[in-house]
Amino acid sequence: MSPCYILATKFDDLDLQKRREQGEEWYKLVKEKVPTIRWISHYAILGPYDFIDIFEADNEADAAKVSLLSRSTGATVAESWTAIPYSDFLKFVEDLK
Repeated sequence: MSPCYILATKFDDLDLQKRREQGEEWYKLVKEKVPTIRWISHYAILGPYDFIDIFEADNEADAAKVSLLSRSTGATVAESWTAIPYSDFLKFVEDLK
């Protein structure tokens, strides 16, 4: 299993008329530039961000590319976080005892 990442994006100027086209353009660009990405889910959310994407990537560099492509296609904020499965986290806790 590859590392899991969460990408949170925000658009200051979210064009609702073009949102589908923009999203499809971004998805196509990511598939072209970082073909090893494996998508888990995509959500529109309430709160300080507009969207959350959850995906697996082979490494941090590929995850960073996804974030950069988000910025290049209109996101004003794109934050990427590493996600650790809870069962792995519990193992880390046990190792620290």
